[in-house]
Amino acid sequence: MIELKRQFYDFLVGWKAEKGRECLLVKGARQIGKTFIIEKFGRENYDSFIEINFIEEPDFCAVFNGSLDADTICAGISAIRPDVRFVPDGTLIFLDEIQECPNARTALKFLAQDGRYDVVASGSLLGIKYKRKDREPKSIPVGFERQITMHSLSFEEFLWAKGYDRGQIWRLREYFLRRDPVPEVANGKFHDLMREYAVVGGMPEVVSGYIENRHFGDVQRVQEKILSSYIDDIHKYASTVDIPKIERCFRAMPLILAKENRKFKYSEVEKGASARKYLSSVDWLKDSSLASLAECVNVALTGLSGYIKEDWFKLYLSDVGLLCASYGMLTKRQVLDGSLKGSVKGGIYENLVAGILARNGIPLIYYRKDEVEMEFVVETGDGVVPVEVKAQSGRTLSLDKMLQEGHIPYGYKLTGGNIGVSGKKITMPHYMAMFITSAT
Repeated sequence: MIELKRQFYDFLVGWKAEKGRECLLVKGARQIGKTFIIEKFGRENYDSFIEINFIEEPDFCAVFNGSLDADTICAGISAIRPDVRFVPDGTLIFLDEIQECPNARTALKFLAQDGRYDVVASGSLLGIKYKRKDREPKSIPVGFERQITMHSLSFEEFLWAKGYDRGQIWRLREYFLRRDPVPEVANGKFHDLMREYAVVGGMPEVVSGYIENRHFGDVQRVQEKILSSYIDDIHKYASTVDIPKIERCFRAMPLILAKENRKFKYSEVEKGASARKYLSSVDWLKDSSLASLAECVNVALTGLSGYIKEDWFKLYLSDVGLLCASYGMLTKRQVLDGSLKGSVKGGIYENLVAGILARNGIPLIYYRKDEVEMEFVVETGDGVVPVEVKAQSGRTLSLDKMLQEGHIPYGYKLTGGNIGVSGKKITMPHYMAMFITSAT
């Protein structure tokens, strides 16, 4: 397997330089490369790297059963693994699968207070929050633990895997900033790459295998394996009574995204179902990072989070390639050659853009009022900017309506075409979504 460059590595380097007294807790769906990138960071940036996986080495849980001061913990670790070195200001301790040792989560506070060693933890907290109450930590290290969510590969990381460098991508960004059309050859090529990314997605095992073999059949098989493993995780981490409800919600997501109206409806999961029965299942999918939730507002003013409408939301799969895999190989072929029609295509492109925005740290919020619906609204330094996603060229009645409002500075229409400006409406190729940023 080829080694994939990840933006999260740069985040870890920045955390090391600026962290102060805090440990890092890395969250995210399984199989997105958390362990690999933390291991790489630890070995390349510290004199000593100590990795403990509580599933593979359960004996280490006993280290955290007594006193949780740093000296006692280090002594316990060295008793089990005598070859480790604790170098002050030069050691990274990596506690993987920390959900299996809740006292280790509590210990993050004391390790942070001690300050001699850097600590990164990772793992699934689902088993604690939703099933194993006996595994809850005695206390959460508030103020000493920074939580961060890692995602599967972004479109930019996919481009790196394909051989493009940062300089080439930044030159592409200049067209976005100047709002000048991209040369047609380059524009066509990046549209092809975006369709490729929609089909392959960003799961590291899928991307590395695809880069090596260029075999879409293999891509499909690995994606189906990952989807099956996520179903297994539901059965492993969810409470017995919630397992069938969560699984129904997970399987319903591609069906709902294939409709013209993609608002998540409990009745699409089960006839006559209500929020009372399924809301906790939606929370589980969101907390597991298997799904991204887009909330709805009916006011497009700064402070969008203050206008959230309860019980109105959309759910997107966290990786667009897995969504495409759920529709099968024929759909994938039509995505690649641009021949796919209908609402399934719209759902794929909407999920694609949602993933790109989320990886840019943009809260997923959509707008709906009367007959006007906008796929996304983004708070930027210029104000609230609507983003309309068009799977193919067509009229933009909702965007045109919103742009009539004086407080809306401009809006993006993401299409399969090139860059163009008409008044406050800025048409952009889908792939340019990677350059949209928020005010934060």
